[in-house]
Amino acid sequence: MIESPRIVQAEQVLTAAIHLTVPRSEIQQVMGPAIAEVMGVVAAQGAGPAGPWLTHHLRMDPVTFDLEVCVPVTRPVEPAGRVVPSSLPAARVAQAVYCGPYEGLGAAWGEFRAWITAQGLTPGPSLWEVYQVNPANSVDPATWRTVLHQPLEG
Repeated sequence: MIESPRIVQAEQVLTAAIHLTVPRSEIQQVMGPAIAEVMGVVAAQGAGPAGPWLTHHLRMDPVTFDLEVCVPVTRPVEPAGRVVPSSLPAARVAQAVYCGPYEGLGAAWGEFRAWITAQGLTPGPSLWEVYQVNPANSVDPATWRTVLHQPLEG
């Protein structure tokens, strides 16, 4: 389900972001408008995008998503509406690629976390997903590529 995980040193990435705290059942309704809003501000300010959009999950909870919907930028954005400057941290991360529809992400994360545990690694409290190939560039969910990033403790 996931491509071979690996450990990498991730560099800090500047982003424009909207922070959302929503029940998991509402994520599909709020994600599209948030992406469009962030992309609009980034374009209006001439700051990118500098890569595919992503989500930075700040806290893991089985009922609620606490995340930032982000777009990498070439320079910090000025706050506009719900959009604020943010960043992904430089960190040692476990990384894997999941190919397929978003409904399979939960199982992909389960497989990925099992690999992390089997390696004797300790995951940090946050994680991020980069939607490398997404509905904006492919209508076929089987071709979607999501890069999973799990910062590691120690």
